Amino acid sequence: MTRYVGIDPSTKTGIVALSPSGRTLDAREIEGKGEDPRRMYSIIQAVSRAIQPDDIICIEDFGFSSQKAVILGGIGWGIRMELYRRGFKYIQVAPKALKKFTGAGGNANKEQVADGVFNCWGLRYKSDNVTDAYVLAQIARAMHENIKTTKFQQEVINVIRNPQPKSKKKKEKKTG
Repeated sequence: MTRYVGIDPSTKTGIVALSPSGRTLDAREIEGKGEDPRRMYSIIQAVSRAIQPDDIICIEDFGFSSQKAVILGGIGWGIRMELYRRGFKYIQVAPKALKKFTGAGGNANKEQVADGVFNCWGLRYKSDNVTDAYVLAQIARAMHENIKTTKFQQEVINVIRNPQPKSKKKKEKKTG
C-alpha cells in the first residue's frame, strides 16, 4: 500500500505516514541515543526502518537561519543519503511552503502552524516536529491523490512542481 510520509529532520525528528484516504498510520518523534555521532546515526537508522518500499516522501528542506545548522545539516543529509542509498526519491519542501500549506502563512511561528493544522485537519500534536511531519505527509498526499485543496495549498503544490530556477549571483571583480 502506498503511504504518504512526512519527515521533519531535527535532533528530535518527526515522522508521519498517512494512508491515501488521509488516515494517520504512524506519527512519532524520534530522538537519538547517546552522544554524536552515535545519536545522529541512531536517528537516521530509525527513520530508515520506518520507511516502506512504496512510500512517497516529503522532507523539510534545510532552514538556513538555524542556530544548530551543523547538527541539523548532519541529520538532514544523513537521512537524505540513507534514502538515496535505498533507492527512494523524495520531495523537498521549503519551511515557508510547509507553513503556507497550513494557511498560517510563510512566516508563521510554531504555534500558528499548530493552529493551522488544527483548522485544516482537526489535529493537534504535542511535538512541533510531528506537526511539521504531518503537514509534509499531507503535501505528499495532495500531490498524488485527487483531494480537495485550498487556493493556498494549490499554490504550494504548484511551486513544488514548478520550481523557479535559482538566479546565479554575479561575482564581483576585484580591483586593485
